[in-house]
Amino acid sequence: MLFRVLLVLLSAIFISAPSADNAALEDGSEFIGIKEQLGKTIPLDLELTDSENKKFKIRDFVKDKPIILNFVYYRCPGICSPLLAGLANVTDHMDIHAGIEYRILTISMDPGETYDLAASKKVNYFNTMKRKMDPEAWKWTVGDADTVHQLTKATGFYYKRAEDGNFIHSGALIAISPKGKIARYVFGEKFLPFDMKMALAEAEQEKTGPTVAKLLKYCFSYDPEGRKYVFNILRVVGTLILFWVIAILIFVNVAGPNKKNVRWGTSEGTKEDS
Repeated sequence: MLFRVLLVLLSAIFISAPSADNAALEDGSEFIGIKEQLGKTIPLDLELTDSENKKFKIRDFVKDKPIILNFVYYRCPGICSPLLAGLANVTDHMDIHAGIEYRILTISMDPGETYDLAASKKVNYFNTMKRKMDPEAWKWTVGDADTVHQLTKATGFYYKRAEDGNFIHSGALIAISPKGKIARYVFGEKFLPFDMKMALAEAEQEKTGPTVAKLLKYCFSYDPEGRKYVFNILRVVGTLILFWVIAILIFVNVAGPNKKNVRWGTSEGTKEDS
């Protein structure tokens, strides 16, 4: 009985609650967001074009260092700019250095964007950073539709082009090992140096780790009209109610049998009058 009640409550909250996942993808499926592919390998032989209009294989960029991979599009009016600003900021504050211990690879999900737009964005964000970095340590790239599709599919990054030409998508950084294995996802727009160092350390050791800031994906939904994350109050309140109900049900089922003869307002059980 208890199991059935819990099942109903879980269904009510997690199935019927509003979710950013209920939207159509370019491939026709019904998911927008990130389906983690921890431990899987990205296709390293794919070719991208950097901000200098030079083509290169991902394998040649990764070499022997872990990378921070992220998908954006350079004309994005929403979460891409805060994500890139957060990445630039955490890069400034870590005690490890891009180009020495790790590299960064930014890929446009829009195959229509060109290398000169990537170059412009790169200059803008590099100018905001206090720490000087080897320009080759952080590549800003574009690719054709097939290349982008293979990479987003391999990393579980699902998105949709809206009617106005913009993209509906989530935001995350993905730590990739030197051999191309997906080690960890870090969600959000602001990142802690410790979290990033842990993600890169696991990637360097070819290990996989638990997702950082997973709560963001649960408590926040993507608003395609405002193109930002909004607090999902219904889901959070529903979860709190669920926990309270579970606690009450457990108390009743565990403590109930031991209180059959306890009368309210008394501390000791008494026998019923004959």
